[in-house]
Parts: sequence; structure tokens; C-alpha cells
Amino acid sequence: MDDKTLARLKTLRKTLAAPKAAARPAAIDASPEVRDRAAFKAAMKGVKRLPDTGRLYLPAALPKAIPRQHIKDEQQVLIDSMSDWNEWEDGPETGVEIAYLRDGMRSDTLKKLRRGHWVVQAQIDLHGHNVDEARYALAAFVIHSRQEGIRCVRVIHGKGLGSKNKESVLKGKVPGWLSQRDEVLAFCQARHVDGGGGALIVLLRSAR
Repeated sequence: MDDKTLARLKTLRKTLAAPKAAARPAAIDASPEVRDRAAFKAAMKGVKRLPDTGRLYLPAALPKAIPRQHIKDEQQVLIDSMSDWNEWEDGPETGVEIAYLRDGMRSDTLKKLRRGHWVVQAQIDLHGHNVDEARYALAAFVIHSRQEGIRCVRVIHGKGLGSKNKESVLKGKVPGWLSQRDEVLAFCQARHVDGGGGALIVLLRSAR
């Protein structure tokens, strides 16, 4: 081995035997925003944006809240506003005609009502209702009818033929309830073809 080769080997041996310089760690940014951004980029690696279709996605509409207590309160007000006492409470046995005319109305209004001058546009059948149910149903029916612009309605209260004592409880109460409603201008017993003693024909105020 010549001197040049020997010198190169010695130099290489020294190089290999020298301690390597410790690698300096890369500087780490401790900022939370930077770390979050880096984590998001890593998670989204390979994700591609969907093509824009031009559609607008709206969240589903929430169901409307139902004011159950308010509805109950309104029903109770309707019931409480119509007392049970009236001059027809004892029924037709008293000889009192079941008819009513509000003060200020023309005297011939009842005559016209009995003859069918106004066409019956709506009716309610109270069969199967107890007293409170019938009272509320009648009040709601009268209010709704006037709001719809209906002038003449028929209220079927029954003759009581199916009741225990063959007497209609509602027949003595319905006239009193109707006379307490401001929407009612007049009423009379229906003609035979319209229900006779089991129904009333009612004239309502015109809607304004």
C-alpha cells in the first residue's frame, strides 16, 4: 500500500470516529390557531369540493307551538259567559213561546223568520253533547258563522225523545244561551220541515 492510499484511509478513519453534531430540532409554533389550522389541513387532505349545483338547502321548519292553555282559557270564558237560567228553562209546558227578538229590531222580524224569509245557510246538531259541551259548541258555532258572513242558521237541540224522562235538557237551555249572545238578533222555533220543536231558526247580525 502506497503512502497516498494510507493517508486517505487515516483521514477517513478520523472522519468516521468524530462525534456527529446533534440535529437541531425544528422550531415548533405553540400558537393554538396554527396547530388547529394544521390539524384541519391534515384531516382534509385528499378531500375535494363538491361542484356547485346552485341549490339552496333550507333547514326544516319547526312545528308551530300550540297554545293549549290559552285555548282552554278561551273555551272556559265562552262557557262562563252563558248562564243557564232563562225564561224557557221549564220547557214548552209553561205555554211560553220559544221566540226571541232583540230590542231595537223591527216587529215583523220574527214573522219573517217563521216564514223562512232568510235562507238557512248553516246548522249545528247538539245531539250527544252534555250541557257544557253543547254550550261551548253553540258559542263557537255562532261566532264562526258571523265571521263567515252567515245570517241565518239552524240549531238542532232535539226533542228529548231518547232521554230518560222524554224531556230535552238542551231544549230549555239553548234559547237562554242564544239570547245572551250579542251576535243573535232573533230566533224562533223551526217550521215542521226544518225540525219543528227540536230546532230553532236563528238570525245573526251581519258581519262588518
